[in-house]
Amino acid sequence: MKLKPTRVRLLRIPLLLALLSGVVAAQPKPVAAPAKISAAPIAELKLTDAIVLGVVEGVTEFLPISSTGHLIVATHVLGLDVTTQLKDADGKLLWAKAPAAERKPSRTGAIKKWALGLIGKEYKIESPEGVPLTLARAAATYTVVIQFGAIAAVVFLYWAQLRAIGRGLIGRDVAGLRLAINLLIAFLPAAAIGFLAHGWIDEHFTIGAVVAAQAVGAGLMLFAEHWRRRHYRARSTDSGENALAPHAAAGIGLLQVLALWPGMSRSMTTIVGGYFAGLDPRRSAEFSFLLGFVTLSAASVYKSAQSGAAMIQVFGWSHVLVGAVVAAITAAVCVRWLVGWLTQHGLAAFAYYRLGFAVLLAILFLR
Repeated sequence: MKLKPTRVRLLRIPLLLALLSGVVAAQPKPVAAPAKISAAPIAELKLTDAIVLGVVEGVTEFLPISSTGHLIVATHVLGLDVTTQLKDADGKLLWAKAPAAERKPSRTGAIKKWALGLIGKEYKIESPEGVPLTLARAAATYTVVIQFGAIAAVVFLYWAQLRAIGRGLIGRDVAGLRLAINLLIAFLPAAAIGFLAHGWIDEHFTIGAVVAAQAVGAGLMLFAEHWRRRHYRARSTDSGENALAPHAAAGIGLLQVLALWPGMSRSMTTIVGGYFAGLDPRRSAEFSFLLGFVTLSAASVYKSAQSGAAMIQVFGWSHVLVGAVVAAITAAVCVRWLVGWLTQHGLAAFAYYRLGFAVLLAILFLR
């Protein structure tokens, strides 16, 4: 659908407003700060641990195999999944969120409670008993924060597209504006549901759920690959991300909601969504990477604001930066490799890998 210049100018205003309102809505509420950050880290994160976690994050973030499951194994092997509450140098217990008296639910909390009530689940608005600061919680935050490295890899590799988006938002690139609209449409479903239900998702995070997600995701990938080989026909015109109709972008966004299921894989759901939208494997992967830039940026900023200070208190700054740099390098290599692989071979090999990895997770954690 070709947008007329007049429509393009009109679309810029609501698009900019939507982006600004999304940023404002995503700002976390002030929470009780953890104990005073000490000059020295509370727990040592070895340089080798930082490198290993950076490699795992960079390799698995954009491959359709789920970074969550692999980081679970990595933190377990490295001994970072300890759930004992940490103490400071004076022996005082440390908190990710300090204990507080029961409060009247906020408007946002009421909305969450109402939304989760629709699916018959109870949600605890406040946590008077507090949230203990543990090595496992700090490591979980660490693996989210170093996603900034993977985000940097997308910026480096797809700078031209991101620049076109920026030009589109100021009215100088019609194709860039269309791409921005498609990315916003695809981003909103998972962002809205994730914001409302993230507490419930965290409470119901289990290894069993990750194992099931690996297996279900493998089945979805095999079905999508079979569907693509039967239905896709190469087009003589551009069939890239800029050619997506808004309803097709919405379909990709709805499939990305499945990635809220831990272990499902955000990149897998969006690549599969691209298949169903009629994109070839290369274009599906590229749209997935650009959508990942938006989604991962929002998630990393939110998590950093919520728990970043506590994580820095535990591990310090230096190895966080190391992990992010390693993640950036490995993610850049894997993104380039994945585009070529999908073009030649498709998704099937990753589906079979996921099934094998599900078995490994079950053996390690579900005995």
